Amino acid sequence: MRLITGTTEFETTEATAISLGKFDGLHMGHQLLVNRILKKKEEGLKALIFTFDFGDRPMLLLTEERRALLKKWGVDCLIECPFVESLAHMEAEDFVREILAKRLHVKYLAVGTDFHFGHNRKGSYQLLEAMQEECGFKVEVVEKACYDGEEISSTRIRRELEQGHMELVNQLLGYNFSVTGEVLHGRQIGRTLGLPTTNLLPGPGKLLPPNGVYATRTRIADEIFEGITNIGHKPTVGAEPRRGVETFLFDLDRNLYGDVITVNFYGFERPERKFESLEALKARIEQDVIWGREYFR
Repeated sequence: MRLITGTTEFETTEATAISLGKFDGLHMGHQLLVNRILKKKEEGLKALIFTFDFGDRPMLLLTEERRALLKKWGVDCLIECPFVESLAHMEAEDFVREILAKRLHVKYLAVGTDFHFGHNRKGSYQLLEAMQEECGFKVEVVEKACYDGEEISSTRIRRELEQGHMELVNQLLGYNFSVTGEVLHGRQIGRTLGLPTTNLLPGPGKLLPPNGVYATRTRIADEIFEGITNIGHKPTVGAEPRRGVETFLFDLDRNLYGDVITVNFYGFERPERKFESLEALKARIEQDVIWGREYFR
């Protein structure tokens, strides 16, 4: 996948099928748009995703995670365009003519019903439809995806994530919510309890569910292991300043320090809490393990 990022000086030489948007989460609704442009590859068009980079802000998918998913799905080109003043004040018609038609050679556009662009967000799918003949492209307006009678949106997924409703979050995303990171050295307290854990810190800006214990599956290279994961500050053993992701893998005990792993979240068991002793903590974790095994069984 060709990646164009950090610049407004971009162009393509081949005819393209494009979808534009924020694509925070690449949820089931976004996937309808992505699938439309991927289908156009059969007609010789390059599948291109155009999104603005609004800088650091809490996201369902970190930049690297979004890139990896789009590459996996078969997108040919991803443009992460800085949201600079010149583009922010560009009239919608000029954006279509100068950016989409002239520089990106668009022949097909897939957009949602609520898509807006250009200065003061005056551009809409109706404007795109009106400019089809002039600029030589076809626009397809894709209706919103719904689940359980409600539209699927990043706002809805954020709301459910904040409440720890992981099964619903995964349904709306169309894949499992996950956290990826390098396994770091911890305090080794889990090992002293006979329950060795992996520790990682989420990337800055990664949205997380509430602190607590979850059923998870962890991918290590090409292997997957079931386990339980605690998100939080570890209050029983001194409280870490940053929220960490600590996982006990049911059937694996080997040195993973330095490995990059992905923890996929499935179900929420209980909130994080402070225990009166390490013995009480160990007893509770052993109950959590029983719950986790039952969850996957």
